[in-house]
Amino acid sequence: MPFQIDHRAKGLIFDLDGTLADTMPFHLKAWQYACEEYGIEFSSDFLRLHTGIPAWKIAENLLEERGLTDKIPLEEFMSRKTQEFFRIQSAVKEVKPVAEIVRQYYNVLPMAIGTGGNCEAVRRTLDIIGMTKYFDIVVTANDVTSHKPHPETFLKCAELMKINPANIQVFEDGDLGIESAISAGMMPVDVRSWYEYAW
Repeated sequence: MPFQIDHRAKGLIFDLDGTLADTMPFHLKAWQYACEEYGIEFSSDFLRLHTGIPAWKIAENLLEERGLTDKIPLEEFMSRKTQEFFRIQSAVKEVKPVAEIVRQYYNVLPMAIGTGGNCEAVRRTLDIIGMTKYFDIVVTANDVTSHKPHPETFLKCAELMKINPANIQVFEDGDLGIESAISAGMMPVDVRSWYEYAW
């Protein structure tokens, strides 16, 4: 049976990575590829803890945690990760049960993407999974100053959608994103049990 949105919902916001697009295994591989060059171990647990925040912040936290901030140039490290992700990104697929909601409510309710991803990676992912046409409103890490778990990403979506945050349902796969939706006064839905979240 199709997922029934909350009767109070007048708008829907979707996180992208791990929610609408099954990108997390690819991000994990790209991080591990970048880290291998510098002899750093990068675990799926570390990525899960940081799901929802921008990649540069993940890199910053990782280097700081390992005491490598002065030894590895952040820009070089990030470039390696990004290039590898772009190399393998074309194999990314939609998360079917979430994508079905998007198709079901297209032109029925206003919808937006609220993500901690970089604008170029987000644009490419939406194109790859065939979802670009469904979203006029896309708020990325480049569009806000405070990232998840801060509510700014979702509140900016609400502002652009012209909908009261209390009437917005948010689809998320990350603890930080769910916390962000709650802080924004919205209705979060955890999609992790909807598909094989195995990475």
